[in-house]
Amino acid sequence: MHIHILGICGTFMGSLAVIARELGFRVSGSDMNVYPPMSTQLETLGIELMEGYCAGHLEPKPDLVIIGNALSRGNPAVEAVLSSGLTYTSGPAWLAHSVLRNKWVIGVAGTHGKTTTSAMLAWILQRADLWPGYLIGGVTQNLEYSSTLGKSEFFVVEADEYDTAFFDKRSKFVHYGPRTAILNNLEFDHADIFDDLAAIENQFHHLVRTIPGNGLIITPYEDHSLEAVLARGCWSQRQQLGLNVIPELCRTMARKVGVFWNTETTDDHGSSFELVKYGGDKDGDVVERCSVSWQQTGLHNVSNAMAAVVAAHHVGIEVSVSAAALEEFKGVKRRMEHLATVRGIHVYDDFAHHPTAIAATLQGMASKLSREDKPRRLIAVIEPRSNTMQLGVHQQRLNDSCAAADQLVWYKPVNSGIDFDCIMQESEVPVCGFNEVDAIVSFLVQFSRGGDHIVIMSNGGFGGLHQKLIKALA
Repeated sequence: MHIHILGICGTFMGSLAVIARELGFRVSGSDMNVYPPMSTQLETLGIELMEGYCAGHLEPKPDLVIIGNALSRGNPAVEAVLSSGLTYTSGPAWLAHSVLRNKWVIGVAGTHGKTTTSAMLAWILQRADLWPGYLIGGVTQNLEYSSTLGKSEFFVVEADEYDTAFFDKRSKFVHYGPRTAILNNLEFDHADIFDDLAAIENQFHHLVRTIPGNGLIITPYEDHSLEAVLARGCWSQRQQLGLNVIPELCRTMARKVGVFWNTETTDDHGSSFELVKYGGDKDGDVVERCSVSWQQTGLHNVSNAMAAVVAAHHVGIEVSVSAAALEEFKGVKRRMEHLATVRGIHVYDDFAHHPTAIAATLQGMASKLSREDKPRRLIAVIEPRSNTMQLGVHQQRLNDSCAAADQLVWYKPVNSGIDFDCIMQESEVPVCGFNEVDAIVSFLVQFSRGGDHIVIMSNGGFGGLHQKLIKALA
């Protein structure tokens, strides 16, 4: 059977292609943006990639076309599918029907941290010899591919709130039916499809409605948007997570919600911390404690790790086993991925596409650099590429999100909804902006010096900036 995937180089659809290939299907796909690391992964597996969306890519006719949510009516390939009467479906619907039935699904949802938390969780389960299936919206450093069928009843899925397809405007995650659900956080995002935060909360409550009574919902302490979602109705068990919450409050929350987990960090950049479990009896006392020292940085990653440990605990994995796995966790490509060090200048790639994610990443790195013996400069290079960023929805938060940097470089796309002149005038961080990638490279080559850490932030290919810079620095 031949499956053709439209939008195959997207993080979700690319991972879907890997699973379809593993099931024995012949898989091909088309996309407008064919770039690493997803394109490299697919080509390694022998999956045929085609540039663009031509009707000719659908000849000879495939048995099934899976259409990504980035495509809409008017797209030549979509119009050819409809006009030819080809059988088609969405990625989430295909995954639910072909893979997730009769599985213990562990879904990871939230505005931030889905990919990293999913990767941590899949790695923990694998290190515990449970050999889960998983589908992660990125390429991980510990796991060979971004997805696999696995060899057990467990399946970890990154549960995205973005819509399913042009013909199904529900969020992807309503298809998955998780038994264990992590709701990491909830903020306004995806302004191209959601009018406001309330619209996203509606979709999250649709997800909550699908979780069974014997399932588990894992949420952070004091996320007011998630609390508003759950106040509308919750039919499942709950456990809450805290970050440096005072012990007495932890005990109070344990008595209230049943179990409360806390992390106590021993430094401000998250390279070591303690996981503490408070029981739900009348005293709410500490029932378990475990230390972790690992390679990751940032308190946001500490929170992601705690969520992964609690989800793993729900399927029967001891906390100490999870902690040992976390200490071996190498991260996810494009999440503060160190690409190269050239003449003492360190270059990183990061996927951050929202002010909260930008702030968390830069604060974590700045905190780490502040502890080193010699002064180090943190240079942030940002392409505001997501639909929400381009619309200018988060403009008022951008300067605050970049406050931890020592130098800021903006890529200013043509016809952006962001008023860059205003942002640059109000920035308290030294800042410059450019309309061309080559101009950014030229500036960085002249400006940077040994000891600098350059973090390139984009959820796309950024015009090949990463490799162009590394080559130019050499």
